[in-house]
Amino acid sequence: MSRLAAPLFRSLSDGEFHSGARLAAELGVTRSAIWKSVRDLRELGAQIHSVPNRGYRLLTGVRAGAGGGGALDAATIVAALPAAVRGNLLALDVVWSLASTNSSLLESAAAVPPGLARVLLAEHQSAGRGRRGRSWLAPLGGSLCLSIGWTFAEVPREISALSLAVGVGVRRALEGLGISGIRLKWPNDLVAGDQKLGGILIELRAEAGGPGYVVVGLGLNVSLPAAQRAELVAAGTAAIDLESLGAPQPNRNLLAAAVVAELLQTLAQFGEQGFGAFAADWAVADNLRGRAVRLESPAGSTQGIARGIDADGALQVETSRGIERFLSAEVSVRAEAQPA
Repeated sequence: MSRLAAPLFRSLSDGEFHSGARLAAELGVTRSAIWKSVRDLRELGAQIHSVPNRGYRLLTGVRAGAGGGGALDAATIVAALPAAVRGNLLALDVVWSLASTNSSLLESAAAVPPGLARVLLAEHQSAGRGRRGRSWLAPLGGSLCLSIGWTFAEVPREISALSLAVGVGVRRALEGLGISGIRLKWPNDLVAGDQKLGGILIELRAEAGGPGYVVVGLGLNVSLPAAQRAELVAAGTAAIDLESLGAPQPNRNLLAAAVVAELLQTLAQFGEQGFGAFAADWAVADNLRGRAVRLESPAGSTQGIARGIDADGALQVETSRGIERFLSAEVSVRAEAQPA
């Protein structure tokens, strides 16, 4: 990737037209270098419109004053956090590009004392990850990719349900911003209808009977270009973004602040009260309950009717053998599914 990609992206994120000559002068390069860097940004998913005699303009909701809110900025995000939340923040950093925010924070376990959080956001991930090693596709400027490193003094007994509690926390944050209609799909997806809005990845390092360091990763679609949607559909994922929901979308920095604030409270509450503090909200937003589902797990394939979750966050499925519970599995709604 060109070294000019990051500063060029920041220059364009105000949503205004910038001539190639003006950009070249500002960044101290040739117009040819600007053209090549625009090409690089487009290859990363940025929607940049070019008009003769006017220049380049960033089109997606990422731009300042629109849905996305310009380039991510650590100082802006921290300033938007409630004072009480800032007190639990060890560090919040924004980087231009890295392999994976989760992977980076997994390497810093010893640096995060209990009750404090290290937050990392990236504009671009070269190896963003979802569950089971899948890649997470996120267009430049059209998504929110963040991870939170947090240490529990003792690993909660219901740690397997943490992804569910995090889903509730993200949903609360979005509702607080006036974004409604978001539901939760066990075990780690935010959806609207049956289209995926975001995904959660939990990774844990712990010792028996001791503290546990957890990294909570979140990928959230803000504004997906048509090419990105097509790529996701080809990979078997029907995706949706905040822009398509027609919601009063925040700028991305304020969106990040709202999500981080809610998730830090979620992690503290989960450590003290377990999943019980989130179970009722999860049940209200459960996108699978009463639907015919298929589950794939190491034990094989199972079909049945989803009957909600139990106190440990396990999915309960009514099968021909009775109610069976699953703590981990790949679940899909069957094509012939009807509410029951």
